[in-house]
Amino acid sequence: MKSFLVANPKGGSGKTTLATNLAGYFARCGHRVMLGDVDRQHSSRDWLAIRPEVLPPIQGWDLSKDQPARPPKETTHVVLDTPAGLHGKQLDRVLGQVRRVIVPVQPSLFDILATRHFLDALLGEKCVRKEKTCVAVVGMRVDARTRAAAELERFLSYYDLPVLTYLRDTQLYVQTSANGMTLFDLAPSRAARDLEQWQPIIEWVEQS
Repeated sequence: MKSFLVANPKGGSGKTTLATNLAGYFARCGHRVMLGDVDRQHSSRDWLAIRPEVLPPIQGWDLSKDQPARPPKETTHVVLDTPAGLHGKQLDRVLGQVRRVIVPVQPSLFDILATRHFLDALLGEKCVRKEKTCVAVVGMRVDARTRAAAELERFLSYYDLPVLTYLRDTQLYVQTSANGMTLFDLAPSRAARDLEQWQPIIEWVEQS
């Protein structure tokens, strides 16, 4: 089973957008996918509730503190969506379920500051230090023409981590999520530019 964690303690960093689209990609490939919702707001679970039945299936999985964190045996791919403020024992717990972590970060001062502390803590985790768990970063809602984008790029250059891609700020993510869909449920011609930006993410997750 392949497992992935999407995490950043900053609220509104794009975690659910990244997690649902990653799950959508795996589902489109024909895998048995579980989208685990660690977030108390249950954003991913609410999204799954409106996902049309005609689309490739993605199963929900709520992780409870009082229950074992084990997906069904037939699951081939797990994507975990996490809450804001993830740290300490809860971070340790979800890290124990995955082998790859994707950290989404937006090009704003507050996002960068929150992400800096999180990356420092994440890189200090034993599983990451011993390279049992791999970490990568994805820039979210980035306009490459802005000064903020340049600041984000400069910040990420301080870390010895792969920066997979910078996803643009587009209403296509909003429109698809409002209908329980992902970019990978659309005709390729409609999402061609965004699917191209996703290619480095796909290549990285397929290495696991």
